[in-house]
Amino acid sequence: MGLWSFVKDAGSSLFGSKAEAAEAPEAAAAKEEALKQEVQKLGLDAKDVKITVTGDKVKIDGTAATPEDQEKVILAVGNVAGVAEVEAEMPAAAPQPVFYTVKKGDTLSAIAKATLGNANRYNEIFEANKPMLKHPDKIYPGQNLRIPQK
Repeated sequence: MGLWSFVKDAGSSLFGSKAEAAEAPEAAAAKEEALKQEVQKLGLDAKDVKITVTGDKVKIDGTAATPEDQEKVILAVGNVAGVAEVEAEMPAAAPQPVFYTVKKGDTLSAIAKATLGNANRYNEIFEANKPMLKHPDKIYPGQNLRIPQK
């Protein structure tokens, strides 16, 4: 199992206010359902995946249809306000995913230059993060992005 850290106070707000996101275990089932719906809304093939929430940690049991979908599920649930960590398996033959945390002032071009060696490869990062990203200019500090590996 791998463990990935996320910026707890960044991301889409599926759990309501920060106070609601920090609530005790009675809200865990509602959070799990909200995360499952988010994954479904994004169209990710994760029917064999079970999501469990404990505090600000999410555990993903099982794997999605492909290693790429598994990485996207990790990001989809991790890039939600109130989630600080995601624990998940990757398929045995799959390489460990490479994620990048967006900093203030980052652009996909700058991230591509830093991680892939060429700013013109920004579209590869954009494509690797669809459907979570809708536009290459719509990234925010604290967001985690998949960096495609060959």
